[in-house]
Amino acid sequence: MTTSPDETDTLDRRPAGVDDATVQAVGKLSEAIEWLERARGRLYDFHQMMGHVDFQMGDAATMLRDAGHGELADLVEHEVVGRNVVDGRWTFQIVEEFDDSYYDIVRQVERRVRGELVQGRRHVAEAELKAQRRTVGLAGHEAVPPRRTASPD
Repeated sequence: MTTSPDETDTLDRRPAGVDDATVQAVGKLSEAIEWLERARGRLYDFHQMMGHVDFQMGDAATMLRDAGHGELADLVEHEVVGRNVVDGRWTFQIVEEFDDSYYDIVRQVERRVRGELVQGRRHVAEAELKAQRRTVGLAGHEAVPPRRTASPD
């Protein structure tokens, strides 16, 4: 069963005393994190794609051998299958190094900034933008999702 949210249930996430410049700066940091997540996703895409490439190369070598081209199959197997994609690394090592030397640190810094400046609240600037742009009282423009109450089962 759902109930309508009270209109006093607002999007106001800004802690008392936090100025516009701070909200905008933290918002910019949040936007950077969103781009970081997209970049990390592409890195994982690369990781999975290169793994797929390696297995396809192995399949191609088998097919070359089955078609009577053993010397070329050997070339693919020895020069390509299992090859490092960058000096000394497979893609899982690149992903791990990225996570350990960049991603984890950036996420920690972002959490600290949010913690110190906006009491750890996320998306303060976006919540204020939503509050400005929505039409109060119009279906589909609610401030927050309806509250769910426990089912009487």
